[in-house]
Amino acid sequence: MTESRADTGNSTTAQPHPHFHFSPLWYKAAIPVVVGLVVYFLPNPDGVDPNGMHMLGIFVATILGLILQPLPTGSVAMVGLALAMITKTMTMDEALAGFSNKTIWLIVASFFIAEGFIVTGLGKRIALVFVRAIGRSSLGLSYGMAVTDLILAPATPSNTARAGGVVYPIIRSLAELEDSRPDTEESRKKLGAYLLLTALQVNVITSAMFITAMAGNPLAQKAAGEAGIEITWAKWALAAIVPGLVSLVVVPWVMQRVYPPTVRKTPEAPDLARAQLREAGRMSVHEWIMAGTFVVLLVLWCLSDELNVDATATAFLGIGILLVTGVLTWNNLVSDKGAWQTLIFFGVLVAMADQLKTLGVIDWIGDKVASSVDSLPWLLAFAALTLVYFYVHYLFASNTAQIVAMYAVFLGAATTAGAPALFSALVLGFIGNLFGGLAHYSSGPAGVMYGSGYIKTSEWFRVGFIMSVVIILIWTIVGGAWMKLIGIW
Repeated sequence: MTESRADTGNSTTAQPHPHFHFSPLWYKAAIPVVVGLVVYFLPNPDGVDPNGMHMLGIFVATILGLILQPLPTGSVAMVGLALAMITKTMTMDEALAGFSNKTIWLIVASFFIAEGFIVTGLGKRIALVFVRAIGRSSLGLSYGMAVTDLILAPATPSNTARAGGVVYPIIRSLAELEDSRPDTEESRKKLGAYLLLTALQVNVITSAMFITAMAGNPLAQKAAGEAGIEITWAKWALAAIVPGLVSLVVVPWVMQRVYPPTVRKTPEAPDLARAQLREAGRMSVHEWIMAGTFVVLLVLWCLSDELNVDATATAFLGIGILLVTGVLTWNNLVSDKGAWQTLIFFGVLVAMADQLKTLGVIDWIGDKVASSVDSLPWLLAFAALTLVYFYVHYLFASNTAQIVAMYAVFLGAATTAGAPALFSALVLGFIGNLFGGLAHYSSGPAGVMYGSGYIKTSEWFRVGFIMSVVIILIWTIVGGAWMKLIGIW
């Protein structure tokens, strides 16, 4: 953009051959429009409502818009919604139904709860405690950040906020303490690049461990429910806990060998953490309230079936406590742009996905995908489907966009191929998080880490692919055996 302004800026010289300047945004907008129109005017397959391909065209165009970003995320969603209504592909009630969805409000409520960790400083305090305890080496620092992420994950559906608001600032301080900056090759490789890229791989694991650890997980839960497969908060956490913990032990260690820092010992880090904790002083009343509220939420989410308490109601109880006690103010909620953007973004996509299901499009696509593997034993068919679902994420810049677009289709194909329903729903749910470390654009946390300047693009693709293989092996072997042991398949 700077070069464009320089070329066409303040010069008063007449231009003899004026021409229209095509901004990259034109191409980013043109691709969704063209592809959407092609799909919109395709003939309807048998069994699909006459409006089915119209809805699919608008949906595909919206998803491509979210990937290419000609406009901000919320703007793309609103344009898609407007097109669906003005073409009468969706009625007004159908188009706005997503905004009354309790799953979306669980996500929004959890964003507000996560804000409490940041504004009280409790999230930073937790990280510093672990740095003080086990931060005398680069590996110890990475484990400290991993434990911090794990503790915050159950109540932080914005994995970007968790990575960017708590973990990233601590890592930058620790890196600069060792004179590791993004300026030179030697400096960035001392410590900062390793810690940041490891923190991303850790983040995708903690996001997979709890329904409330990533904003797209409740949408996968909802899609599974619509297919007749019930996934509770406790059931998801139980299935993910063993492969998740094994991954958190293995991943930092493997990263030290795949992408090693040149600084292995960090004796000053515990002293830095100790000094910052001293400066912060004792835990404030608000920090204690935040910690207590967090514990109450975890207990209620884990015992939701036994107590018959809805997960969304539990989240709003947490917000109520934080507002009444002054930990959060109404201004905190109003100014949380991420939460409100999530409401718009998810509200639109969920309404569109529901409409595709109603019009028979999802079932039609699912049958096509299932027929491609129907000659295989279910284990081989499921392996093929999950690998495709994992690596097709190279085409997506958002976990949630892929979950909305593809989760229900692949779940239907897996169960049609004979794979156990609950097992399939959970594994695809986990994958919806685990592919977030493939590339520098694969997830919000990846964008945060990439924006630091410490990591080269080529390194992202190389390390991201290697670590994807490691993570797939752990979740397949350890996770598969664990889920067999507890009777999920």
